[in-house]
Order: sequence, then C-alpha cells, then structure tokens
Amino acid sequence: MPDERDERDVPDERDQLKMRMAYAFSQGVPHNQALGMRVLEMTATGVVIELPYDPKLVGNPDTGTLHGGAITALLDGCSGAAVFAALTELVPIATLDLRIDYLKPAEPGKSVIGKASCYNMTRNVAFTRAVAYQDTEANVIAHSVGTFMLSTKLRKS
Repeated sequence: MPDERDERDVPDERDQLKMRMAYAFSQGVPHNQALGMRVLEMTATGVVIELPYDPKLVGNPDTGTLHGGAITALLDGCSGAAVFAALTELVPIATLDLRIDYLKPAEPGKSVIGKASCYNMTRNVAFTRAVAYQDTEANVIAHSVGTFMLSTKLRKS
C-alpha cells in the first residue's frame, strides 16, 4: 500500500539537518545537560523541551517550588533551539533579550515543559515566543518573548 502522507510532511535533507543542529544545540549546552533538559519535539520553527523536577533545582525548600532561574534557563534554551530550527544556514546565535512573566509557581514534584517558536527573523535578529507549563498547555506558569542575535559570517576578501 502506498504511503498516504503528503510529501510536505516528509522532511527534506535540509530540514533534517536543521533538526539535528537544533537538537545538538539544545542537548550540547552543558548548562542544559546539568539541568536534565530533554527535547520532546522539534519542528521547522519550534521546539518542546522538558525540565524534569529535581530537588537540586528547588528555590524554596519550605514549598519545594523550582527556582525561577531553572525556568528561565528552560525558556532561554528552548527559545534558542527554536531559532536554530528556523535558520536556513548554521550561524552562531546569542540571546539579546529575554523577557519573562512568571504567572504562578511550578507545582512541586512535576516536570515543567517549555514550548518555543521562532516567529520572525531578520538579517541579524530572530524573535521568539515561549511558554513554560505543567501537565497541559492551559496550565501556564510563565511566558516569554526573546530576541536573539544572528552572527553574520565573515567573508574572505
């Protein structure tokens, strides 16, 4: 029986390379590894990453709530990975600005999921949106908008 998927659903070689690069970025950053982040999903312009609950990441020992810095790292990491997924050519990137609104504390004992997308890209800057949530996307604990500098390659004269 022939494959019934639309040809647009099958990633081409360039898309596969972008996905590998975005995955390597998100998993190759030592800070992300130390926090235990895991890529759950990757698309052409977005990423979903899990930050597993770990008592070492607790900010308030009385409540067991994760430290805001761990949530910040998750949102920054998944936003950066979304930029890499959206790039047409591999170039270094750097976070220029990441604005985060914390809506409520994360529930103790549960993983936090970060979902980011790169919604616009200029020659030198990429723009992202992201949310951190638990259980379902409706249970948002924080959201962010970010800008990332795109390095331009030096040309040999």
